[in-house]
Amino acid sequence: MFAENLVFSLNATVPVFLMMVFGWFARMIGLLDDHTTSKLNKFVFKALLPALLFMDLSAADFRQVWDTRFVIFCMIATLLSVGIALCFSLLHKDKSERGEIIQASYRSSAAILGIAFVKNIYGEATMAALMIVGTVPIYNIIAVIVLSLTSPDKGNSKSGRELAFSTLKEIITNPIIIGIAVGILWSLSGISQPVIMSKSISYLGNMATPLSLTALGASFKFSDAKGRIPVTVGIVFIKLVLFCGIFLPAAVWLGFRGEKLIAILVMLGSATTGSCFVMAKNFGHKGAITAFAVMLATLCSAFTLTTWLFVLKSLGYI
Repeated sequence: MFAENLVFSLNATVPVFLMMVFGWFARMIGLLDDHTTSKLNKFVFKALLPALLFMDLSAADFRQVWDTRFVIFCMIATLLSVGIALCFSLLHKDKSERGEIIQASYRSSAAILGIAFVKNIYGEATMAALMIVGTVPIYNIIAVIVLSLTSPDKGNSKSGRELAFSTLKEIITNPIIIGIAVGILWSLSGISQPVIMSKSISYLGNMATPLSLTALGASFKFSDAKGRIPVTVGIVFIKLVLFCGIFLPAAVWLGFRGEKLIAILVMLGSATTGSCFVMAKNFGHKGAITAFAVMLATLCSAFTLTTWLFVLKSLGYI
């Protein structure tokens, strides 16, 4: 039983992280460089990831699978996680870096890894899609607000009204939020997609996970670790251990099992998403803390996610 559960856990985690190792190796041997990796990240964020979210959400029958308790739990756990991250950031003296700390502490790779993990285990990602509905809009809205308010140059060029307007614009035009909104609306409309459209979108959506993981691996730079180890270790502990330790028992107590529990696990304990770095830089932050947090959390999550999966499998919850 021990060996069977361990193999189950490794089969779910190792393929995902091998793609990141491949990206890092590709940069080491010169197949990818910083410019190409930056373009890949932007391409995934603005085109492929919205296509992936639309593909999964538009195909889900929300009238059939909708679970209000599950979505509300995901939303509440996310908001409480933000509160914990905010409290942790107050321990950091440099106020201009607190926005990076908050975002890196609470924001998971829910959209990318969530779908990849659940599909890897169950072959479909319906519950991951519901989890995304409950969390990803909150992730992005709060990230825009926090990064705007803590931006090092926020007071140099924008008044309060201008800052509020630009923040609202960033939220409305966020590609991920647009992909989610259009996908849900299409699903609720009940309109079937033409074959040409569905195939074209599936080609784009299916590229999102491997390309994003490859680009994330290629973005790793160990030089970013200089002087950032204590705060980053704190971020990674909160992200990969503390949130799971607090909210997974609550999810089990509420009766969530199987695919729902896996989706909650990925929401709570997956690595900080690489899009955090892109957003931090766009709002004028240095990005050093975010970059190292993404790197270290991704490396450590290969072990922590496997451990959490093994525990849940051993206890018969998944």
